[in-house]
Amino acid sequence: MNILILGSGGREHTFAYKIAQSELCEKLYVAPGNAGTKNLAENISLSVTDFQAIKNTVLEKDIHMVIVGPEDPLVEGIYDFFQQDSALKAVKIIGPSKKGALLEGSKERAKEFMAMHNIPTAAYESFTAKSVEAGKKFLETLKAPYVLKADGLAGGKGVLILNDLAEAKQELEDMLTNEKFGEASKTVVIEEFLDGIELSVFVLTDGKNYKILPTAKDYKRIGEGDTGLNTGGMGAISPVPFASEEFMQKIEERIVKPTIKGLQEESIVYKGFVFIGLIKVNDNPYVIEYNVRMGDPETEVVLPRLQTDLVALLDKVAEGKLNEAELEIDERAATTIMTVSGGYPEAYEKGKEITGIENIKDSIVFHAGTKEVNGKVLTDGGRVIAITSFGKDYNAALKKSYQNVEKLHFDKMYYRKDLGKDLN
Repeated sequence: MNILILGSGGREHTFAYKIAQSELCEKLYVAPGNAGTKNLAENISLSVTDFQAIKNTVLEKDIHMVIVGPEDPLVEGIYDFFQQDSALKAVKIIGPSKKGALLEGSKERAKEFMAMHNIPTAAYESFTAKSVEAGKKFLETLKAPYVLKADGLAGGKGVLILNDLAEAKQELEDMLTNEKFGEASKTVVIEEFLDGIELSVFVLTDGKNYKILPTAKDYKRIGEGDTGLNTGGMGAISPVPFASEEFMQKIEERIVKPTIKGLQEESIVYKGFVFIGLIKVNDNPYVIEYNVRMGDPETEVVLPRLQTDLVALLDKVAEGKLNEAELEIDERAATTIMTVSGGYPEAYEKGKEITGIENIKDSIVFHAGTKEVNGKVLTDGGRVIAITSFGKDYNAALKKSYQNVEKLHFDKMYYRKDLGKDLN
């Protein structure tokens, strides 16, 4: 079949890497793609939220399956757009309906869903510009640190964790009255801080049946020792060493099953990935957030460990027959290290030449923010290239990734050198 992947990051390059290996894939397209996907597929220059342009491409290229990488098109309703168009209805879309995508599109909606279906999460309340004073009073009832979350999509940067009450009140005001995160912070969710260690669990579902994919742990902060600003992710490790079989059973019984059951009870059409951000507190799992697509950079360690044909798996999802599929997972650990532009996640420059890619051996190079101009690969984003490696355990895999990342060069390149140290 002819397949289109929407997106331009490391996640989409990883999808392309796996899908290009499938005998079921005849022709592969990525829109808009990057310098890495260009070597595996045909890149098409279009916006992931320009549904009319996507429709034209799907019809022109005779696309049979569309895999939606990022959250924006899902939250804007691309699944529904295809379903409501007679010319597109037969195309298989991997991603939830607009109603399903609200689990990521609105933090408030996600919290309501969890409460309704008895899924363990932190206590919370929501506030708007009209109730900013009530929000400040609510902060006074909590213990530090204080967690403020922009309700809408903020590119992974809409969560603040603050130790000082006065600062938390000021930030709440900035988010609500000064729209610090634009439309995304018209509503702010304040929740109690849960102290523990985080992990991500990825579930593939057809809305009824589900498969739990390998676990991963990502590193969100820019600075070593998990300091500094939140980013889209500086690297990841899979599997998560502290996620024992017993702990995974708790996750499945208390979180995964009620989530899938909740989708059914609310008649939510959902054919795609559920990314559950979790925290382990005293050996019990709590949900921090839902995302309605694969994570980035977790995809760069989760999908390489998948030995099952990804296209066959996604086809079963689209057909509502995921129960017929078998998952085969590589027993080895996988790690990825993200190289980023100097200044990221704040202002950074683009267009820096990247050298040394051809010297990387025994690791997989995933492009996150690159473009090719006149045969040269240039930086084109905050997160630039991820280096993924396998090993008998995460330490062996990390050693390989770090050896290879040193062969890469671009002006003001930065990466964290402490991944996995919190697990030793």
